[in-house]
Amino acid sequence: MHGEYKTPGGKLVVADFVVEEGRLRRIRVSGDFFLYPEEALAAIDGALEGAAASDDEAALAARIAAALAPEVTMLGFSPEAVAKAVRRGLGDA
Repeated sequence: MHGEYKTPGGKLVVADFVVEEGRLRRIRVSGDFFLYPEEALAAIDGALEGAAASDDEAALAARIAAALAPEVTMLGFSPEAVAKAVRRGLGDA
């Protein structure tokens, strides 16, 4: 599955994944945003791995926010933007 979301600031957030037994698997988040340190992208992917496909945007965003260390800087996107991309990949408008 593939979902995209363009943030109000113009940055693209992309989520590619599969759904197996109602859970998100093999999630990969990418886009033209900035993230420091770059290794935090693995934490975002890991936070979504195994999430229920029925989770709403708020639940997905909360999983991402909880997985990020305080020193992580997200420029041009947010946990909510990633959650929107995932939900769009699942067929939400």
